[in-house]
Amino acid sequence: MTRPPRLRNVPTTLARSALRVAASLALAASAWAGYDVTPSVAVPNPDAEVAAEALRIGDWQRAAENFEAALRAEPANAGFHGGLGHAYRKLGKLDLSLRHLREALKLDASSRGAHESIGEAYLAVGDRAKARAHLAALELLCRGRGCDEYRNLERAIAAAR
Repeated sequence: MTRPPRLRNVPTTLARSALRVAASLALAASAWAGYDVTPSVAVPNPDAEVAAEALRIGDWQRAAENFEAALRAEPANAGFHGGLGHAYRKLGKLDLSLRHLREALKLDASSRGAHESIGEAYLAVGDRAKARAHLAALELLCRGRGCDEYRNLERAIAAAR
């Protein structure tokens, strides 16, 4: 016996989605490079804490290793994927970078840090059109051109000419 499809309360679903986006944007604004590397479970993730510190000081290899470990514990964390993608980009591992940044954006399309980093990764592989598409996404997310992620990607695109 099949069940009839469950109808969702559209206004409630939209309100919840808007709250999730607002919360994601607020968290991303306070996190390094636009990534919220806070575990989404109540238990702290020491690997994520080490990875975030490694990102802050530019220790890309240590950041990558610790984000990989953090993702084993929490594979659907957009911030962990974004941080790992950023670290891989800095290490020149562009295929891995793009894979994790795409996953970060699939999980959280409002991540400004992931849009900036994937735009820079696309520039590194010579795809200016995709970099510009992420710049356009940042313009929408930033409600103009006033956020650091927008300005950073804009400068990177200009420098790539």
